[in-house]
Formats: sequence, C-alpha cells, structure tokens
Amino acid sequence: MIYLDNNATTVTDPDAAKVVHDVLMQGPANASSQHSAGQRARGVLDDAIEHVGRLLGSDLTRPGGPRLVVTSGGTESNNTALRGIGDADRPLVVSCIEHPSVLSAAQKMQKAGRIVRYLPVDSDGVVRTDRLADLIGEGEDLAGLVSVMSANNETGVQQPIDEVAKICRWKNVPLHVDATQSIGKVPFTVHSSGAAAVTLSAHKFHGPPGIGGLWLDAGVRVDALMQGGEQQLASRPGTEPVALVAGMAKALENSLASLDKMSGNVAAIRDRLESEICRRTGATVIGGDSPRLPTTTCIAFPGVDRQSLLMALDMMGVACSSGSACSSGSSQPSYVLMAMGLDRSLVDSALRFGVSRFSTEKDAVLAAELISSAYQRLRSI
Repeated sequence: MIYLDNNATTVTDPDAAKVVHDVLMQGPANASSQHSAGQRARGVLDDAIEHVGRLLGSDLTRPGGPRLVVTSGGTESNNTALRGIGDADRPLVVSCIEHPSVLSAAQKMQKAGRIVRYLPVDSDGVVRTDRLADLIGEGEDLAGLVSVMSANNETGVQQPIDEVAKICRWKNVPLHVDATQSIGKVPFTVHSSGAAAVTLSAHKFHGPPGIGGLWLDAGVRVDALMQGGEQQLASRPGTEPVALVAGMAKALENSLASLDKMSGNVAAIRDRLESEICRRTGATVIGGDSPRLPTTTCIAFPGVDRQSLLMALDMMGVACSSGSACSSGSSQPSYVLMAMGLDRSLVDSALRFGVSRFSTEKDAVLAAELISSAYQRLRSI
C-alpha cells in the first residue's frame, strides 16, 4: 500500500514504539501509587511531560505556571477545552471549518441553549479575521471562548493564529487552538501562538495512538469532563498511561528534529504528487494559493464521484481520504469545502492526500500514475 492518509493518522515512529515497549517492560506503572514502583512511574511520567513542554516552548516546572493535561487525544482535548474553559454562560465562537470534535461539541451546546457564533472563511479556506471582533462582541454580549484551528485537516491551509490571538487579547477573551495538524509538521510553540489552550495529538506526528494533551497557560482554569479521581489536579481523572506519554515525547522530539526535512523534502514530495496528478488529469488543487502544511494536498477531480475514486484507489493500493477521518464514513459533502463557497463539482470530487517524512518520491510518482489511471477509467464510464 502507498499510504497517503497521514492527516488521519501516521505510522508510529520506531523510536517512539521502542520507548513505549521499554516502559511497559519495566513493570506496573501507576504514577499515583506511593510504593517504589509508583514512584518510578511518576518519575518517568513527569520527565516525559516536562520534555513535551520544553519541545513546545513551555516551562512546565514552575509552580502555578503552564501545565499539560494528558488526554486520550485530540477529540478529548478539544471537548475539554470547549466545555471547560471560560464562562459557559457566555457565547462561544468557533470557525466553521473546525474539526468535528469542535463543531459537534459546539452544536450540542448550542442545542442546550448556549449561543454559538461561527467565524466564516474565504474562498481560499482562511478564516475571516475581519469578522472576528464583531462575533466576539462586547459587554454583556462578550464571548466566553474562541476556538480556531492552526491548520485545516482537509485542505492543509494554515490559519492566521497570530491575528486571531491579537484580537482575542484585545477583547480579553481566552483562545483555544486545535494544533493537532500543525505540531510536528511546521514550527509551532504554544506561547508564540498567543493561545490560552492548545490541543495536540501524538498519532498525528508519528506517536502512539490514544494519547494527546491539552496545554494550558498559567492561570487558565479548566473544568473536568469526567469525575472519579484526583489525577492531574482533578482536571482529568484516571490513571495516566505512562508508556504512551513517554512515547509521545520521543515522537515529538524526532518530529521537531525533522522540521527542515518537512519544509524541504516532504514539501517537494507533496508538490511532485500534485504536479504529476494535475499534469495527467487536469485536476484542481484546493487551497493551493494559501500557506499550507507541507504534508497536505486536497485535489478535486471534476466529473468523477469522490467516493467511487476513493474505493477504486483503495483496491489499487493507494490509501487516501474524502475528508475528515472522523466523518469519512459519511457520504455527505465536505462542510469545509462547502464553507469555502466552492463549486459543487469540486466539492463532490475532492480527495485529500497526506504525505509524511516517511514518504518517498517514488511513492508520489507511482501514486500519481495509479490515481490518474483510476480517474481516466471512471471518466470513461
């Protein structure tokens, strides 16, 4: 298989897998236990969390300073942020292209009575920062939280988080940034983002699945989604998965060490894939005029149904996606592409391809040949 679905999940870095294995083989690891085995686990856990903090540009050792709440991944972190940060009685502002774990949570809160305002995007998939201040409001109408992703999971288009953060600081409203697609792929530090909270997920940067985090700036309070334990200052009860946290730290370390490769070799592989496909088929790259992640391309094949092409490619050994992995089982058109105001012929024929630092140019060239062949066959039908 040629794996081109790295926005959904990535292959686990062998170094990270080894760390997970080694920690598991050390024996029982409940960091809350007071005996020597528990103390050893606590040491491994604390070291890993502090290492993640340093890699993200944040000192997590200062009492009362920033902290990292360990979660099961991006979905839990996003839900925790939306439901637990800021004044829940005040409006919530989210962009209309957020991940389903943000939009679904917002829509459920909206049904329960909370006011939710949606920040639109332009035709390139970039959020309309000129609309943000009005949506945040003021006085009794002031929003309690703003949530905007750093880069879109379908198009790879990077968002102007600096501008968003500046407006949020001016309005004195906390900002949550879902950075699951950016961290480990492009330079990103939590403090420079200007956010009060940042979501990360290990399996997006070659870490083990089932582990992630919600970084919280100093003084940011979060209400727990669950009850049942005092772990992590009661922010997220449950026994911490020590081995997975250690694996996440190693994966993040290796990914950040490869950022030059991301902006060079990996981007070149993505560009080669795009150019070969477009040369052979006349397809259209969506969001290609905006700053994008070096790993991601969203390509529309007008005249061909995206689901038919997706299934044909799967049978030919090419793995890709027709949208967000969390909603790819649905036949509904992409809400992200619809929000961009694209022609329906583009929306209905768009597929997402994601490369990684483990991808090769040979993969890109062969994939382009197979994709073009499948496209031509479906067009003839």
